[in-house]
Amino acid sequence: MQEKIQIISDGSLDLSRELTKERDILVVPFYVSFDGETYLKEGVELDIREFYQRMVDHPDVFPKTSMPSVDDYYQVFLPLAKQDVPMICICITTKFSGSMQSATTARDMILEEYPKARITVIDAEINTVLQGLYVLEACRLRDLGWEYDRMVERLLTIRESGRIFFTIGNIDYLKHGGRIGKVMGIAGSALKIKPLITLKEGEIFASGIARSREKSMQKVIEMLKAYLDERAAKPGEYSFAIGYGYDYEEACHFREMLKDLVRERMGIDEIEIYQIGATIGVHTGPYPIGVGIIKRADWEA
Repeated sequence: MQEKIQIISDGSLDLSRELTKERDILVVPFYVSFDGETYLKEGVELDIREFYQRMVDHPDVFPKTSMPSVDDYYQVFLPLAKQDVPMICICITTKFSGSMQSATTARDMILEEYPKARITVIDAEINTVLQGLYVLEACRLRDLGWEYDRMVERLLTIRESGRIFFTIGNIDYLKHGGRIGKVMGIAGSALKIKPLITLKEGEIFASGIARSREKSMQKVIEMLKAYLDERAAKPGEYSFAIGYGYDYEEACHFREMLKDLVRERMGIDEIEIYQIGATIGVHTGPYPIGVGIIKRADWEA
């Protein structure tokens, strides 16, 4: 009989509640505040659509997030440890949040009570929809019947292949959150340019600018194509998704722009669209749009 393995992630994975339920993923949510005092659980007490609507309606307010607590993780781990269910917990890059530290501390507390418990906490080195793709790759291996230690080893192997290429509406939120140099921020605000950004190995890197939203989306596609060329990517080798913030119609337009490249180079006909959550949305503002890509965990060629 195949051993049950529970996949767990913090709320930065940005997959819908319907999908996490379908794929049997336990989610430990982040907290969101618009006033610096009242924090609500994202996806539980505050819907992500409402989060973006508040940002659009109040552009002068910069919301904040708070990571899951040690007790949040402990309460998820405890019943599984009691049932001797092995766990793999995937957390947002430690360069963006202390969520992994909370999970690690909770794991250590559980191991004091249940020394035989198996809990692996993984630094995803990524976040948002790319973290979601990474978690889905863990589910893929579990559902294929891979053994626990082999799953962990493989997940660590594919992690470095993850990339997010994206653009945002303006630089203000990145500047306010200290995620990008103030000089670039001031220049970006003054010139109304659209920055291009790459996330890899847990950090964001400036990757150019564009003068219009349409051109910035086209340049994101060019960045994706360059990465596929660099990796000599083969059809079926990578998982892929679009991430967006407030504007779903724009995400559908972006999908149309992408579909030929993705079909020809990646062998993917149906492009998934996931809504970027508050954990990253507080830094990007309401109009991030881009792509996440990571190597498939079961790709052996």
